[in-house]
Amino acid sequence: MQFNKPLRRGVLEKRYKRFLADIDFGDGQITTVHCPNTGAMTGCAEPGFDAYCSLSDNKKRKYSHTWELSRTKEGEFIAVNTGCANTLAGELLNSELIPELSGWSELRAEKKYGQENSRIDWWGIDPNGKECFVEVKSVTLADGKRGYFPDAVSQRAHKHLNELMHVIDEGHRAVQLYMVMHTGIESVSPAKHIDPKYAELCIKAAEHGVEFYAVKCTVNEKEIRLERPVAVRL
Repeated sequence: MQFNKPLRRGVLEKRYKRFLADIDFGDGQITTVHCPNTGAMTGCAEPGFDAYCSLSDNKKRKYSHTWELSRTKEGEFIAVNTGCANTLAGELLNSELIPELSGWSELRAEKKYGQENSRIDWWGIDPNGKECFVEVKSVTLADGKRGYFPDAVSQRAHKHLNELMHVIDEGHRAVQLYMVMHTGIESVSPAKHIDPKYAELCIKAAEHGVEFYAVKCTVNEKEIRLERPVAVRL
């Protein structure tokens, strides 16, 4: 996916109230922008990071800018708009980058499923005629070259893994797909040091038959695109 217009670059002052951030674009004032990420954003929202924002033509919007990317002091790009991960996952499922996730038909996004009336990020039918349920997670927390998910304790992520195991019990395929949105990350692991319950559930889910995959994405001020699979280390 390419950005339709050049992103505006500034310096992050602070992120607050989950949906807001203050950016210094160097024009003599601080601009409040929309933050499309409700998570903790650990390691993505440090004051002084470069911040890249898109600009909307919609005059009805209260905040015309949307924060799309961060750039760390080490020069690594991070896609902070979590909606991009689902879009790229759809592109992945229409490609042959991961053979096990290719050749699917009837792809649908946000399909209702499960015991708790959840919405699966992507659903499709594989070449063998099996229904496949794909939960997508955006990975942005880095420690060296290793990426971790989640970046804060996540009851929602626990629920999703339990739902995926239930999908297996019903005779379908279930996939946990990590989209790596940080250019410095080369592998993905459950963040046991942050959310030990999630790490335990990942191992349980894998033993139950849930499939785990991770894909690294190229991220820069012009585009975000699929790059290559990377290892998931449970």
